[in-house]
Amino acid sequence: MPAGEDEIQTQYPEEYAYIEELAGRLAGASSKGELAAMLAREVEDFSSFELAVIGGRMRAEVDRLPMPYRAKVRPYFDLQVFGMHHRLLSLHRKGAFAAMTGPIADREPFEAFCAMLPAGCFCWEEEREDYPHLTGPRNTLFYYLLAAFAMFVLGEPGHPVGTPFPGGFAVEAKAGEYRCPIRDREEEVPYSICNVCPARQAEMP
Repeated sequence: MPAGEDEIQTQYPEEYAYIEELAGRLAGASSKGELAAMLAREVEDFSSFELAVIGGRMRAEVDRLPMPYRAKVRPYFDLQVFGMHHRLLSLHRKGAFAAMTGPIADREPFEAFCAMLPAGCFCWEEEREDYPHLTGPRNTLFYYLLAAFAMFVLGEPGHPVGTPFPGGFAVEAKAGEYRCPIRDREEEVPYSICNVCPARQAEMP
């Protein structure tokens, strides 16, 4: 994987320029509805083949996890990606976003998300890919677009409520707030959605 943004722009000039321009457009959204409509239009452009590749990569990633954790977390990965994909496009096709005139609740993490989007889409480990020739920035972009819908339109955590983590902990909804056991533990991962997630860090024993 390219080491820095200069190298990324050299190797993938068209892809980087497009995602950088998209990030700027998303950052300019003045309401949740406007942002949601932009996200939906981008997601609609993904082909059936691209969705199949994304699904295959996700299954391969989960298959690397040890049992019994693998079996517990698999449905939540599906919910996070393809469940959110269905929600986004279903609401879009019903025209629901026109009524979402309220502002994006917390601009600072949203703008941080948009700023990390261009470089973040180029972070993958080729040695972990079963089919490296099918790997590309659009795979990661799809993941980020759905995370943006969950976090900045719906106000939900990036990982769905109930998502388990090693140690017996899970994302929870309590007293009108979302709590996540890893919310503040991803700071060293610069392109992690956890760093801009609306969930709060769960109290750990």
